[in-house]
Amino acid sequence: MKSRLLAGAAAVVLALVGAMLLYGYAQGAEARAVEGLDPLSVLVVATEIPAGTPTAELMPFLTTESLPSTAVSATALKDLDASAGKVTSVVLMPGEQVLAERLVDPDDAAITGSVAVPDGLQEVSFTIEPDRAVGGKITPGDTVGIFVSLESGGLEETPDVPTTKLALHKILVTSVQRAPTAAAVDPAADPEAQARAEAEALPSGSLMLTVAVDTAQATKIVHANQNATLWLSKESDTTIEGDSPIVENKELYR
Repeated sequence: MKSRLLAGAAAVVLALVGAMLLYGYAQGAEARAVEGLDPLSVLVVATEIPAGTPTAELMPFLTTESLPSTAVSATALKDLDASAGKVTSVVLMPGEQVLAERLVDPDDAAITGSVAVPDGLQEVSFTIEPDRAVGGKITPGDTVGIFVSLESGGLEETPDVPTTKLALHKILVTSVQRAPTAAAVDPAADPEAQARAEAEALPSGSLMLTVAVDTAQATKIVHANQNATLWLSKESDTTIEGDSPIVENKELYR
């Protein structure tokens, strides 16, 4: 009986040792393969970085990876030494290399992260909180629907009743400016804590959106921004445009 137990324990130990040796060999083979491809160390995005984030606040969002030279962009950065005083021109997503052209002078950030205004239209800007703008997940080039909510005055027959209407469809966003947020945890130092922080984090800080509109649309947006509450929906090419009903409190239960 005792010999069988000892034999079983020995088998378990041998299996563990074999697994460790196999893992070590695989890791070594991967390292040798990378070495054979002339690896370069570059900065890679570990956590999504908002547009407008200063380079002085970037490192908590980044990690350094050794990649085959053939996979490294010609403008990828290995450090931020030459980028002091700049900001990210667009949102940087996890897994992408940090490219020199994505870091620009603050005065140029709005220009770099914008799209052209169609002929005949004009631009107007307004500030909105992330919870009223699809969680802040709006970028230049997106089209949005604009809802207007009035506390009163929306209907002549019931002027004191709150109302809401999808007032504008397919409005082109030409620029997005947002307050940068700093990562609370260094993902390289504690990836599990970083994952928890990402899961629990909510978007914060106002967004300033600039949109391309005609004169009538611009007038509606300015008036609503001053006298009502705006909400945005993110639309796509296949979003069906329809005449939105005017919703009152009594409509919610119908």
